[in-house]
Amino acid sequence: MSEAVRQQVRERAGRRCEYCHLPDWAPPLEPFHLEHIVARQHRGETVLENLAWACHRCNRHKGPNLTGIDSDTQEIVLLFHPRRAAWTAHFALRGIELVGLTPTGRATVELLQMNAPRRIERRAELIRLGWF
Repeated sequence: MSEAVRQQVRERAGRRCEYCHLPDWAPPLEPFHLEHIVARQHRGETVLENLAWACHRCNRHKGPNLTGIDSDTQEIVLLFHPRRAAWTAHFALRGIELVGLTPTGRATVELLQMNAPRRIERRAELIRLGWF
């Protein structure tokens, strides 16, 4: 992937993970990734429309998944798609936790483990610093 494409995706995302909204400038600096929203193994293309800026944890937990289980209904639902949906329609910050507002939001929060203990600790610190 060219550096120009990488920078374009990063800037479009506002330098935040397009899933959990972790800023890429907040220490400790861990690598962010160009993530294929629809994985190549599912015929996802390497084009701007299919690339997202993702922290390493969201990228690792999402993997090639396109769906997850809604914790309220136990139904299989599509995961959040950063190019096709507004983040605020599916997620909200309540205190230091990210909550899913929709079946898609709930499935994404759970599958990507957005409220794992270490992630909550880091989010609390970023909120304290005014960076989240």
